[in-house]
Amino acid sequence: MTTSQNRRTAPNLILTASLVAIFACVDQGGESSGASGAPTEDDKIFYSIGMMAGTGIAEFEFTEDEFEWVGRGVADAALGREALANPEDYMIEIQEIYTARQARANAAEATASAEFIEREAAAEGAVRSESGMIMQVLVEGEGEQPKPTDEVKVHYHGTLRDGTVFDSSVDRGTPAQFPLDRVIPCWTEAVTQMKVGGKSRIICPASIAYGSRGMGSIPGDAALAFEVELVEIVVE
Repeated sequence: MTTSQNRRTAPNLILTASLVAIFACVDQGGESSGASGAPTEDDKIFYSIGMMAGTGIAEFEFTEDEFEWVGRGVADAALGREALANPEDYMIEIQEIYTARQARANAAEATASAEFIEREAAAEGAVRSESGMIMQVLVEGEGEQPKPTDEVKVHYHGTLRDGTVFDSSVDRGTPAQFPLDRVIPCWTEAVTQMKVGGKSRIICPASIAYGSRGMGSIPGDAALAFEVELVEIVVE
């Protein structure tokens, strides 16, 4: 869990739509059943492009009516039709809409995360620190305890409050290795309290994780849950 953050801005999302327009102009030369019929493999390729674009602009939280206009804009750009408006003239308004909707989503996430944190804090064996980090020991370790400047090897499974997996070395089948002074503060605090061979459930409030910006698929103001096993303190 590194400390680098993903800066989300509306212009970057507009770039996603532009890429879709470019891809949509490519003739794959395959047969098509049409959008209303059973999809061919070529249809699924184009559908996948649409899925990637939809993921890229999902944070706008468009209504169905708004999305009809978004779709029309993508189609007009892709097919070289006359534009109804010049996007460069509306970049300020686009950013304002994005910012307002992101703030609304963050507020809802913060409320839900606060409730999640309180439930986790009430779990048997859970201990909450002054920073807000919650730690529940699952397996007591017997080895050494790392320092904040140590490099460690860990196995971890990270989920959002609803159980959605956003990152997992367990699923990849390979432990992760990193210095403890280059991860989110929650991890530095928690892992330095573990011993080699130990395993803990760790709850990280957004304030000591990825804050209001979020990171990748992690929403802004989201509390995170991890199961972490300290495999080794790396000595070079």
